[in-house]
Amino acid sequence: MEMREIEIFLTLAEELHFSRTAERLGISPGRVSQLIKKQERRIGAPLFDRTTRSVRLSPLGEQLYQALKHGHRQITQGIEAARATARGATGTLTLGTMGPYSLLIKDTIELFLARHPNALLQHREIQPAAPLDLLMSGDVDVVYVWLPVHEPDLTVLPTVHTSALLLMTSVDHPYVERESICLEDFGDCTVVEGGSIPSSMEEVLNPRHTPSGRPVRRGPRVTTWQETLSVVSSGQATAAVPAEVPNFYGWPNLVFLPIRDAPPCRWAFAWHAASESPLIRGFAQASVDADQLLAEPGA
Repeated sequence: MEMREIEIFLTLAEELHFSRTAERLGISPGRVSQLIKKQERRIGAPLFDRTTRSVRLSPLGEQLYQALKHGHRQITQGIEAARATARGATGTLTLGTMGPYSLLIKDTIELFLARHPNALLQHREIQPAAPLDLLMSGDVDVVYVWLPVHEPDLTVLPTVHTSALLLMTSVDHPYVERESICLEDFGDCTVVEGGSIPSSMEEVLNPRHTPSGRPVRRGPRVTTWQETLSVVSSGQATAAVPAEVPNFYGWPNLVFLPIRDAPPCRWAFAWHAASESPLIRGFAQASVDADQLLAEPGA
């Protein structure tokens, strides 16, 4: 099979509809049908079971689809990487992440670097108390932060990852004997005060009011993650944190309690729309493609 024939077969295997396949590839349905019949004659058996109402892969077609799809993707990714290099997609992309959260997006980073071998990826640490500051100042090109991000001049990709929320307390806090807490329990807590954190993002972690309307007290103002850990471990305040935090910051004087009715914390990439560059677009595409690869069975 030639590359174009493979592309037509794979697209029809995904769409299972001749007209949609034709529209996606920019050819006529008749041309799709003609080339599929040609492939079937060459192979010697039907690749699709067709009726007037449906199109399905035959067992042989399913076997061929599984054999071809990964190789085809590797070829197209290699071609795209070469094109990106030829287009001059070089330079430095500065990525802002919080502590070890770059580990959660390693597939995106690896795919981006494979596609852009002449690009340099530089890492900067951003602080939870001021998650957008470095992006707004232009010190980073892309940030990986929790949602929502409502700033009108930013572009935000769909959710990449979700985390359950935990309440981080000191070992002396009255809640440590509990197995979990609920959002209403925040009314009896003191939580850390953020720096320049947008209110919508702060509400996800440390709300201003409980579901019944009780105010949630604010404690010491923090500007860095290290300050947050110190304030909480000393018993001055509590803080809601994503579920990955205990894996990396398991201090002996910290306790983490599940918040059973808290919505999941969603994470995504964001950047200045006006500053979008070939490297930023390449990184965004790597995120989308890495997510699709992870979603495939057996990934």
